[in-house]
Amino acid sequence: MVSFSSTNRVAPVATTIKQAYVSPRQNVPSRQAIALISDHGDPAAAIGKEEAGGQNVYVRQVGEALAKLGWQVDMFTRKTRPEDPAIVQHTPHCRTIRLVAGPEQFIPRDQLFKYMPEFVEAFQAFQSKEGTNYPLVHTNYWLSAWVGLQLKAQHNIQLVHTYHSLGAVKYQAVPNRPAIADQRLAIERQVLEQAHCVVATSPQEQDALRTLVSTQGHIEVIPCGTDITTFHAIPKSEARGTLGFDNGDAIVLYVGRFDPRKGIETVVRACAQLKAGAVHKPQGATGTALNPDKLRLVVVGGSDADNADGLERARIEQLVRETGLVDQTTFAGQIGHNLLPLYYTAADVCVIPSHYEPFGLVAIEAMACGTPVVASDVGGLKFTVVPDETGLLVPPQDTDAFAQAIDRVLTDELWARKLRRQAPIRVQQNFSWSGVAVHLSDLYRRLLAQSISDTLFITPSRLAQPEKREVYTARPEIAAATLTKVS
Repeated sequence: MVSFSSTNRVAPVATTIKQAYVSPRQNVPSRQAIALISDHGDPAAAIGKEEAGGQNVYVRQVGEALAKLGWQVDMFTRKTRPEDPAIVQHTPHCRTIRLVAGPEQFIPRDQLFKYMPEFVEAFQAFQSKEGTNYPLVHTNYWLSAWVGLQLKAQHNIQLVHTYHSLGAVKYQAVPNRPAIADQRLAIERQVLEQAHCVVATSPQEQDALRTLVSTQGHIEVIPCGTDITTFHAIPKSEARGTLGFDNGDAIVLYVGRFDPRKGIETVVRACAQLKAGAVHKPQGATGTALNPDKLRLVVVGGSDADNADGLERARIEQLVRETGLVDQTTFAGQIGHNLLPLYYTAADVCVIPSHYEPFGLVAIEAMACGTPVVASDVGGLKFTVVPDETGLLVPPQDTDAFAQAIDRVLTDELWARKLRRQAPIRVQQNFSWSGVAVHLSDLYRRLLAQSISDTLFITPSRLAQPEKREVYTARPEIAAATLTKVS
């Protein structure tokens, strides 16, 4: 395994870091300050564009929910545009802090590692400037994990980490590994073995960590969540009327980034089969025949023509032309969270054809709106989607299987109605952000208490038996009953 001693670190760029700061707070906050680090996923960024997806949502929503529980939450990310403010105040006790680490421009994730020493330096300079101490740091993604490991080596902090994606899984599905692959794999192993706790967002992610990364280190399973006050069921006719869709349309929805690993090509080809009537129905299948003239594919997600997501969108648009779906496909672009529930509700089915997903936020957002999900049978989607209860799981990149599953949702109305009824119930009982934050808050408090006492709140016996996983149920009623102040 690669060692990350000072001799192996990437040397900091020999320039003076120009970092904008706010003035130190006039009053020292009575709340305990904690830091969430998401170096490439800006919590204040608009969702749906390059490098702005599930991780951004996770960090922002967790941060704001933790602030409601009594913490002072500072979320640190890398500044990518000179015109962006250095500080974004989301709520009185939750803010995003953009640190200068490398050029103030978009840089692909695989090229960011060399700027992480500057990120560490900027983080420490910010702490000194404000006089704020962060005894607990929760890092997100492997680049931030390296930052956290450096802070842990230099200071007495409790380190918590969430992966969001695993190199050990990702590199199994790509033909050419990037140059940074070995570095990433080593850091992902090191943070599992050396962090005080790793938060897996599903039992499947925990199994992947134990099988592919390391049997050492402590893991707790705490799922992602969704804002159930924003994402909830509304009348479908109302949503379609607002968006301009016909009530008789059979709407297939994709929400997410333009990235080859997201599998948009699969859903396009599946819809082409549906239009051509080339879907083989299983023996004994019930329901009506699909009217191909009513089929609509709606693709939601932003892109930039100058970046990789713009190239992928151009490729998908070309595929839409080749398959004869131009008149039946809508590229809705980047959609804000105020309108996104309308798209989910207007759809008959939401398709998640990803090659891999550690969790799958889109699945629970769609389910919260009462929309059945057809998803790849991979990663955390096995945890979020319950087959025949909230949707269907099919093999990734299997166009025929996706076409059959979509066709079943669109044509078997009685069965689909059951899915629409059960999907939001599963989300409300398991995946609210308030409930997720309650369990994270409990984890933080145990770790902080352990750091100042001789009592082990995460016991060696639990460390020695990784197969005994903890899966939390983030139920709103439980969260409401435990909203106690930390201070």
